[in-house]
Amino acid sequence: MSANKIRIADVLASKAQGQKLTMLTAYDYPMAKLVDEAGVDIVLVGDSLGMVVLGYETTTPVTMEDMLHHAKAARRGVQRALLVGDMPFLAVRGSVDESVKQAARFLQEAGCEAVKLEWRQGIEDTAKAIVDAGIPVMGHVGLTPQTAAGEGGFGMRGTDAASAARIIAQAVALQEVGCCAVVIECVPTEVAQDITQRLRIPTIGIGSGPSCDGQVLVLHDLLGLYERFTPRFVKRYARLAETIRHSIQTYVDEVHRGVFPGPEHTRTMSGEEWVRLREQLGADDVR
Repeated sequence: MSANKIRIADVLASKAQGQKLTMLTAYDYPMAKLVDEAGVDIVLVGDSLGMVVLGYETTTPVTMEDMLHHAKAARRGVQRALLVGDMPFLAVRGSVDESVKQAARFLQEAGCEAVKLEWRQGIEDTAKAIVDAGIPVMGHVGLTPQTAAGEGGFGMRGTDAASAARIIAQAVALQEVGCCAVVIECVPTEVAQDITQRLRIPTIGIGSGPSCDGQVLVLHDLLGLYERFTPRFVKRYARLAETIRHSIQTYVDEVHRGVFPGPEHTRTMSGEEWVRLREQLGADDVR
């Protein structure tokens, strides 16, 4: 995609152009800046921050205030990519009007350019209302982490004909209410390919094979920063947790041994000034 600022129109055009989209999560200024500078098309401030940043077991406890706090930080680091805010569990459990108000906060308070909604029964009405309010919406079908605990846990979805048909219908429904793209998580390759061929809007896969119009990963998984578990579909491009841990252990050891700080890390007073200080204070007062 072009080196210019990515906009919704560019995301929509990518499918017809046959150009794959790249999306990664980021939750703070330094990481968002690095992701943006590396050329990623879409930066998602995902509610996955609940697990990989805040230490929760699931994404469910994440609040709108958590999301806005991190989205604001990411905004300061993102210049080129499209910035998308993930609607947390509680933000879409009230009335449709309230959900629209919460979605608007991502744009008004954090500077996001779109929001993402996970599928649940009746979410089409919420998605349509948000779109009608002038807020671009990205849908999410297949494995939906916010409701995974009540649906058999984290794992593949759409592995039988009946459940696959439901997921396909959900993706089509999200397109028809005006979504600009759909994330497809953890479904068989054949199902993701079928959805991708049916939809006019781009599909972005995660654990759903190579046929989608783009791919997304959680940054902490890609970099090897999150060690609690690694999903099968993740490719680790680095093992930064090991590097960081080793670096800190080396620091601790060097401080204990008096190696750090060394002369190259310190500054000293000139001899003349030191003499003047001793004269002013009295040699006996200087320790």
